Amino acid sequence: MPFADEVKPVAVVGHRAQWAREFEGLAARLWGVVGDVAVGVDHVGSTAVPGLAAKDCLDVQVRMRGIDEARDVALMAGIGFRCRPEPWNRVEVSGGRECRKLVFAPPAGERACNVHLRDSDGPNSRFALLFRDYLRADEAARTAWGAFKRRLALSAPDLFEYGQIKATATEVLMAGAERWATETRWRAP
Repeated sequence: MPFADEVKPVAVVGHRAQWAREFEGLAARLWGVVGDVAVGVDHVGSTAVPGLAAKDCLDVQVRMRGIDEARDVALMAGIGFRCRPEPWNRVEVSGGRECRKLVFAPPAGERACNVHLRDSDGPNSRFALLFRDYLRADEAARTAWGAFKRRLALSAPDLFEYGQIKATATEVLMAGAERWATETRWRAP
């Protein structure tokens, strides 16, 4: 759930070239804080896919050498990031495994983003990279996913409702992504 300063109806917009540049600035800032305990900072989610419509909220994945909640919350709080408290922002199931994670919101008033800390070798880390790479590679899937999200935002402008519906549809999308990964021999970086 969003913090009070983030509450607004869901709006899906056309892809913006500046998202990649904004990610680079955010990634550099994050590396300065987590560089000793992370192995990668990735632009993931829909804003990482050129040509894909998205919410104007960057998704960033920090692949960690291991999640240590006390350490990681303190590191992120040191630069003003707020740990999202909901259970689904601490654990997710991916590849049939329960995976720990932490999700952070930016300091109030800063650029909208979600920073996901995940174990570097976890299936949930792979999932985020596969989602991005599949939609970058498959134009038909990218076009259909963007159209779906635009329609969904119009019918479900509440962020929680939007997220719940999108999560179910994402499972269908990712079945196609897994087929693509097998056919192309895709591997996570």
